[in-house]
Amino acid sequence: MKNNTFFRALMNKRMLVVFLMGFSSGLPLLLIGGTLKAWFTESQIDLTTIGFFSLVGLPYTTKFLWAPLTDKYIPPFMGRRRGWLIVSQIFLALCIGTIGLIDPKNSISIVAIVALAVAFFSATQDIVVDAYRREVLDQDELGLGNSYAITGYRIAMLVAGALALALADFISWKTVYLSMSAMMLVGIGTTIYAMEPDDVHETPKTWTEAFVGPFVDFFSRQGAIWILAFILLYKVGDAMASEMTMPFYIMLGFSKTEIAGVVKIAGIWATLGGAFVGGVLMLRLGLQRSLWIFGILQAISTLGFAILAQTGPDLKTLSLVIGFENLTAGMGTSAYAAFMANLTNKRFTATQYALLSSLMGVPRVIIGAPSGYLAKHLGWESYFVFCAAIAIPGLLLLFKIGKWAHIETNANSSATPPQASNQIA
Repeated sequence: MKNNTFFRALMNKRMLVVFLMGFSSGLPLLLIGGTLKAWFTESQIDLTTIGFFSLVGLPYTTKFLWAPLTDKYIPPFMGRRRGWLIVSQIFLALCIGTIGLIDPKNSISIVAIVALAVAFFSATQDIVVDAYRREVLDQDELGLGNSYAITGYRIAMLVAGALALALADFISWKTVYLSMSAMMLVGIGTTIYAMEPDDVHETPKTWTEAFVGPFVDFFSRQGAIWILAFILLYKVGDAMASEMTMPFYIMLGFSKTEIAGVVKIAGIWATLGGAFVGGVLMLRLGLQRSLWIFGILQAISTLGFAILAQTGPDLKTLSLVIGFENLTAGMGTSAYAAFMANLTNKRFTATQYALLSSLMGVPRVIIGAPSGYLAKHLGWESYFVFCAAIAIPGLLLLFKIGKWAHIETNANSSATPPQASNQIA
């Protein structure tokens, strides 16, 4: 991309919208994940129950089932993408605020139902945000747009994680969740401000075409099953470890303010730095080698938590562990996203991207469900060693992927047009 083109892309309205939509997309996840588990831990809810609470994230893994509705059906207001966005964002604000009004100690089942609703509307928002980004940006803007979206997403996780935890040391959890509910106004305001993408690609005309077409298109490719297995398993160890990190920090003896401070200083900058470094390294290494190297580094970083379990509540060690883990996670995510971006057909943007990103969430939700039980019975040190070891099958699948996929990257790797995705299949 030439300098003048780059700076035009850097400063335009669409990039601002993509960034703010990334923020709106990232906000709900920790509010039904790590932050909620911190509240549960303080409320002395059993560790096994906390682990199985990961199942409220099931909508993230099944969103491809209703994604065709967002490709085919156009709401009667604000257009196809913005109409779906405004509905999901309003319900998200309401449901997040409702969680704060419930006492988890006495009404854990009600919290689970409302958290499930948050996950459903959050997954719906993700479907549309991903499709919107692919449709509103020019081809040579997609790489930069992905960086903006990831940055917004990570900043939102900082707000819903570090900031929420720090606030919880001084105000009630009820007030924290009501405050986070108000943060959804960022997404609502962005949707109102944003432009609707041009419908340059023909939408599915029949329900069969909308629901069956995207899957027929994808599974007709050679090696499709192995590709899906790779997407499912590549970050499984990283996901299982992250499911229990918040209870781990608290039970180890760190205060919420200490956790928030370290996450803010070491975590967010390491993640953003990892995404940038990963993108730069992919230019030299190519995507396939990057997936190998970044995946191995992810597994090694998980072992850092086992070391922390031995050292106890030492802030310096915590900073190093979180910094390295977030750096490698950012690198791995950048390669992971570039791989998936090459697999979608733009005619079925919402559905195919939802299918692939749904599989990304399976380790966190399904495999993460017994994480509390495993941590409780294995002990923290052995649990994190197990999480590092379970990453190996996903890495080995790269041998299979390499048989069919010439997944080399260039300056616009994440911007590869979906029509070219068959060269990967």
